[in-house]
Amino acid sequence: MTNKNIATADLNNRVGPVMRAGELADAIVEAAREDNPGKEIRVDDKRAYLRIDTDDEMILRRETIERNLGRPFKMNDLEVDLSSFAGRIETSPEQIRFYLLKHV
Repeated sequence: MTNKNIATADLNNRVGPVMRAGELADAIVEAAREDNPGKEIRVDDKRAYLRIDTDDEMILRRETIERNLGRPFKMNDLEVDLSSFAGRIETSPEQIRFYLLKHV
C-alpha cells in the first residue's frame, strides 16, 4: 500500500448500519441522532436502502429504537433489515455499537 492509499484509508472513518428502507430504518435514523449527541449523522438514501453513518463510533440503544418505533423491539430483530455495516460491530440486548479499531 502506498502512502497515498494509507492517508486515504485514514480519512475513511465512517461507521454505521446499512438498512433496508422502511419503518425500522427510519427509527434507526432517529435513534442514531438521539443516542449520539453532538455527532453529525449522515443518511444516504438510496431508495431501497439507507446508509446511516458517523465518524468513529455510533451507539444505538434498544429503548430509543422502541420509542421511535412505538412498539417493543429486540436488538437481534435488527438483523432482518441490516444489509451491511461499516466498521466493527458489538451487540448486546440493550444496544448495538459500531466502531473503528484504530491502529497506532
